[in-house]
Amino acid sequence: MRFSVPGPRSLAGQLFAMQAVLIAVVVAGYALFTYVSDRSQAEEAARRQARAVARSVADSPSVLQAARTSDPTAELQPYALKVMRDTEVDFITIMDPRGIRWTHPDPDQIGQPFRGHTEKALKGQTFTETYTGTLGPSVRAVTPIQDGKEIVGLVSAGIRVEEITQRVQDQLTALLGVAAGALVLGAVGTYVINARLRRHTHGMNAAQLSRMHDYHQAALHAVREGLLMLDGQYRVALINDGGRELLGVAGDVVGRSVAELGLPAPLTGALLASEPRVDEVHLTASRVLVINTSPVSGGERRGTVVTLRDVTELQSLMGELDSERGFTQALRSQAHEAANRLHTVVSLIELGRAEEAVEFATAELELAQALTDQVVAAVSEPVLAALLLGKTAQANERGVELMVSEDSSLDDGLLPESLPSRDLVTILGNLIDNAVDAAQGSVRARVTVAAYTQDTEDPEDPEALDDPPELVLRVSDTGPGVDPEHAEAVFQRGFSTKPAGPGGRGLGLALVRQAVQRHEGTLSVSEADGGGAQFEVRLPLRESGAVAEGVTSRTSVSRGAGGYV
Repeated sequence: MRFSVPGPRSLAGQLFAMQAVLIAVVVAGYALFTYVSDRSQAEEAARRQARAVARSVADSPSVLQAARTSDPTAELQPYALKVMRDTEVDFITIMDPRGIRWTHPDPDQIGQPFRGHTEKALKGQTFTETYTGTLGPSVRAVTPIQDGKEIVGLVSAGIRVEEITQRVQDQLTALLGVAAGALVLGAVGTYVINARLRRHTHGMNAAQLSRMHDYHQAALHAVREGLLMLDGQYRVALINDGGRELLGVAGDVVGRSVAELGLPAPLTGALLASEPRVDEVHLTASRVLVINTSPVSGGERRGTVVTLRDVTELQSLMGELDSERGFTQALRSQAHEAANRLHTVVSLIELGRAEEAVEFATAELELAQALTDQVVAAVSEPVLAALLLGKTAQANERGVELMVSEDSSLDDGLLPESLPSRDLVTILGNLIDNAVDAAQGSVRARVTVAAYTQDTEDPEDPEALDDPPELVLRVSDTGPGVDPEHAEAVFQRGFSTKPAGPGGRGLGLALVRQAVQRHEGTLSVSEADGGGAQFEVRLPLRESGAVAEGVTSRTSVSRGAGGYV
């Protein structure tokens, strides 16, 4: 025979058992209190009733008159029995001052001495006592029959204790019936409530709920992705460590509205939206986030679950991948052109025109070398130089001339470690890509790039002497320019005046501004000389380094309409 040890009951079952026991204890305690209280009250009521009956009989003129006769029993016995029936007492005994009974419910007891105390009554007092007489224990009252000051007899009226107990038991029976009904009603109500609780707790007991909570907390803080839960009023109900880091919030934010977290307006709008969002890209001050929102509903809106993923590095790599793809296309085009030129050289040699073949090949080589020398001479910083050479080939492929301004002067080793080359590629690469897009198709399409450092010292401003030098990156184009109404919106994620491509639009300039703000720089747009738009970035160089002289450039709000992302 196998014995199974029952497992711990569910939380709902434990609550049900506890409430049932509690109700039973309360009812039993109340019943006991009521029994004791009712018995005391019943005894007190019996004393008052016995006293009242005894005094009424003693004050009756017929009783006083009969007590003066030679045979009081003949008149008083029928009278006493009638009063007993009318007043519902168990006995009325009328006796002479010596205690010899004139009346009694048992006729055999007439003429026998009264069992009880009469001393106080013989002194003219009315008193009550509990005494065991011929009818058993009873609560009785004894009072004198007076003719003036003379005591001519005594009257005792009483109610048996057994009768009092029976009255209390009848009341207690009724009380127990009501208590049982209350217990059943309470048990049914408790069962209904706990049945609902069991549905909410899925039948789990307290230990299981505690263990699940521990797992929940451990998983919540172990997940690197951000998790944010909002209640029905869009207040923060829960946020994990990843969510705090990705959103850049600190302190106790639980209970605060999303609108109070200081997040960018587009991101706040997405979190406050009632419809779900799927893989939306949003920018914070230093990150590129992909958010997904899902409403929690159970007949009514209960809140929103938000997941956050950091794709800052991924977005940067995608930008570099796009540049590599552009380089590949440019190299493919260059290879095609080189093959054509090689065929031309070979054909000239086959025709016996060797001198013309040499002249043609030398001219092409000098042109390519001149472009490389121009870029390297102006910007010897290797990463930016490579970026400019690649972008020059890309722009040329699209029919746009990319020029490096004569103002450019950026030596190798000048940039501090606090300004990583990846951020410079993000800033300058996106500005050039947007400028090429805008200039493409215009007359004499051209994009001009300037990169130099500038000392911020101003002899007329003593406070400016301690400011670090700045790196200035300026990109201008011959496109239609930027509408003044869009001068600020052009830097918002999602803004674009061009049709959306396969990869989407409206992220390039937003990433530029994010990188600039990360390094506490400035980004502005103005009208370029001869039309088009001019974007200028100024980044402080916080570490020491050689500073080349540059040309000061002042920017203003642009005008015109254009197609920037």
